[in-house]
Amino acid sequence: MNLATQACVPCQGGIPPIAEDVARSMMDQVPVWRLTDSARKLERGFEFKDFALAMEFANRVGAVAEEENHHPDITFGWGYCTVVFYTHKIGGLHENDFVMAAKVSALLK
Repeated sequence: MNLATQACVPCQGGIPPIAEDVARSMMDQVPVWRLTDSARKLERGFEFKDFALAMEFANRVGAVAEEENHHPDITFGWGYCTVVFYTHKIGGLHENDFVMAAKVSALLK
């Protein structure tokens, strides 16, 4: 199933994060993203022509995050925006993080 069309499922915590081998096997579904922090986070950097475009993209990412109630760490500045997903309640990756990464990637299409 296409991750970008899935909805995030509320995570109440109390479950382990996705194991590194499982996370690595899911990476083909979110090309260009990379695993960081010992495979506990998903990160992608985006480049833009100027500050305004980077800010617009960051706002679009924020809107999707609000719709899905799954929020990334977003940093942006002149010509760049970096998005990091992980599930705070479990201290690592959950399927929701991959769903959101796919949704964010789809914003560029």
